[in-house]
Amino acid sequence: MAACAAALSLSLPAAAADDANPDKPKLTARPATSLSPGLTLTTLDENAAFERSQAAIGQPVGNFALLDRDGKPVEMSRFKGKPLLVNFIYTACFQVCPTTTRNLQKAIDETVSVMGADRFNIVTIGFNQPFDSPQAMKDFAKRYGLDLPNWEFLSPAPAIVGDVTQNFGFSYVATPAGFDHLNQVTLVDADGRIVRQVYGEKFTPKDLAEPLKLLIANSAIPAEASTVKELMERVRILCSVYDPVSGRYRTNYSVYMMVAGFLTFVGFTIYLSINMWRNRRREDPPVA
Repeated sequence: MAACAAALSLSLPAAAADDANPDKPKLTARPATSLSPGLTLTTLDENAAFERSQAAIGQPVGNFALLDRDGKPVEMSRFKGKPLLVNFIYTACFQVCPTTTRNLQKAIDETVSVMGADRFNIVTIGFNQPFDSPQAMKDFAKRYGLDLPNWEFLSPAPAIVGDVTQNFGFSYVATPAGFDHLNQVTLVDADGRIVRQVYGEKFTPKDLAEPLKLLIANSAIPAEASTVKELMERVRILCSVYDPVSGRYRTNYSVYMMVAGFLTFVGFTIYLSINMWRNRRREDPPVA
């Protein structure tokens, strides 16, 4: 109990200070495992990442050859002729990437049931090479129940990761605890051209299903007017971990999990104490 309370007293002020500042972007903290060798430890600038992401809109998707879950080459041109959704993950991320990808599935389940899985495709690309191998991508999809028939999980060769991510306007940087990266889903039209970027951990029908239906119907998608500030106020556009500049986590959700666990423990202890007191009162004979 004392150790837990001490940990809370050390951790809560930093997290509270971050959350109390409304001007700071809403970020998420995610520990991870291995890092790709040679990547520079730095921080991801949200505004620059957003601008880079938006600059990809209107660009054609390059005909990159990636490996599917069985290790077979798949060229991106294979997906032309149908609308395509693309997101990036790293398989060692055990909270934001799985959550975002599962939420992607939930957001498009209705579109699949109404319009059919054969009307569009989804591609999830593992950017942490060589760790996001075909087998790792297969395990990721199986672990989190991502099993739509029109969904591919692909691994680029380490040599082309930079070209692939740049093409889609996807930004990431290595940190001591994993990666800071955009929570981004890219919408590509049937001609293989990027038409919209959608950000966040959770997706509504307005975010994905509606523009996807327009693409399936060969209709134009209206341009978005949201600025990066507006988006940051509405969604968390980054999967973020450790900030080596400040030397600490920017928003460490493990702190909140620790607090929740501590409060649950305290509540359970109080509950047991009250029950024991009541039982003891029932057992004690009344005083004459």
